[in-house]
Amino acid sequence: MLIGILQAGHAPAGLVPGDAGYSRLFQDLLAGHDFTFRTWNVVDMEFPDGPGDADGWLITGSRHGAYEDLPFIAPLEDLIRAIRENGRPLVGVCFGHQIIAQALGGMVEKYAGGWAVGRSDYNWQGSPLALNAWHQDQVTRLPDGATRLATSTFCENAALAYGDTIFTVQAHPEFDRDQLAALIETRGAAVEPDRLDRARALLDEPVDNDRLAAMIGRFFREGVAA
Repeated sequence: MLIGILQAGHAPAGLVPGDAGYSRLFQDLLAGHDFTFRTWNVVDMEFPDGPGDADGWLITGSRHGAYEDLPFIAPLEDLIRAIRENGRPLVGVCFGHQIIAQALGGMVEKYAGGWAVGRSDYNWQGSPLALNAWHQDQVTRLPDGATRLATSTFCENAALAYGDTIFTVQAHPEFDRDQLAALIETRGAAVEPDRLDRARALLDEPVDNDRLAAMIGRFFREGVAA
């Protein structure tokens, strides 16, 4: 199964070994699930011809906001709607989670409560789950047809499903300890100091990236987002 990775931003230096970009993190996360991958750098206006260019799609994180007036935003929203209409499975992570919601009629805004950074606890359909987060923007209004899968005290709409073809999550299952540490050093200046201190203190605590990888793998293969 070919997964098309739509890379919506460039990773800061030192975040990914060899500066391979966010796409490499997702390929590593989904290793062992019998997928092949192709990457389009949509942030640089490199787009596929259409939904049929891959069997499933994944939109990465980005330092950009879904609501920003940038050249790649509108065509990416058009592609999201085309993928949905086509019925190919689509996964969104962080920015991907937000831009999908926006493209389908939801709203994304900066959260007045500041940043979520580091290990965060979620209620995932009644079960606890921990993932690394790095965001201030949030989905604040759900599109029609979206179902909430996970929430937290800091992020109400932490994971969403749209029928059996779209699955999105606000946190970063592709970020391990090293990526979080690199983000703290390279992009931590905008974050409240006490939250950076908390993130540093929790760097070595376990997170449930493997559980999310299994969910994403199952979703691509079977259309089950749970």
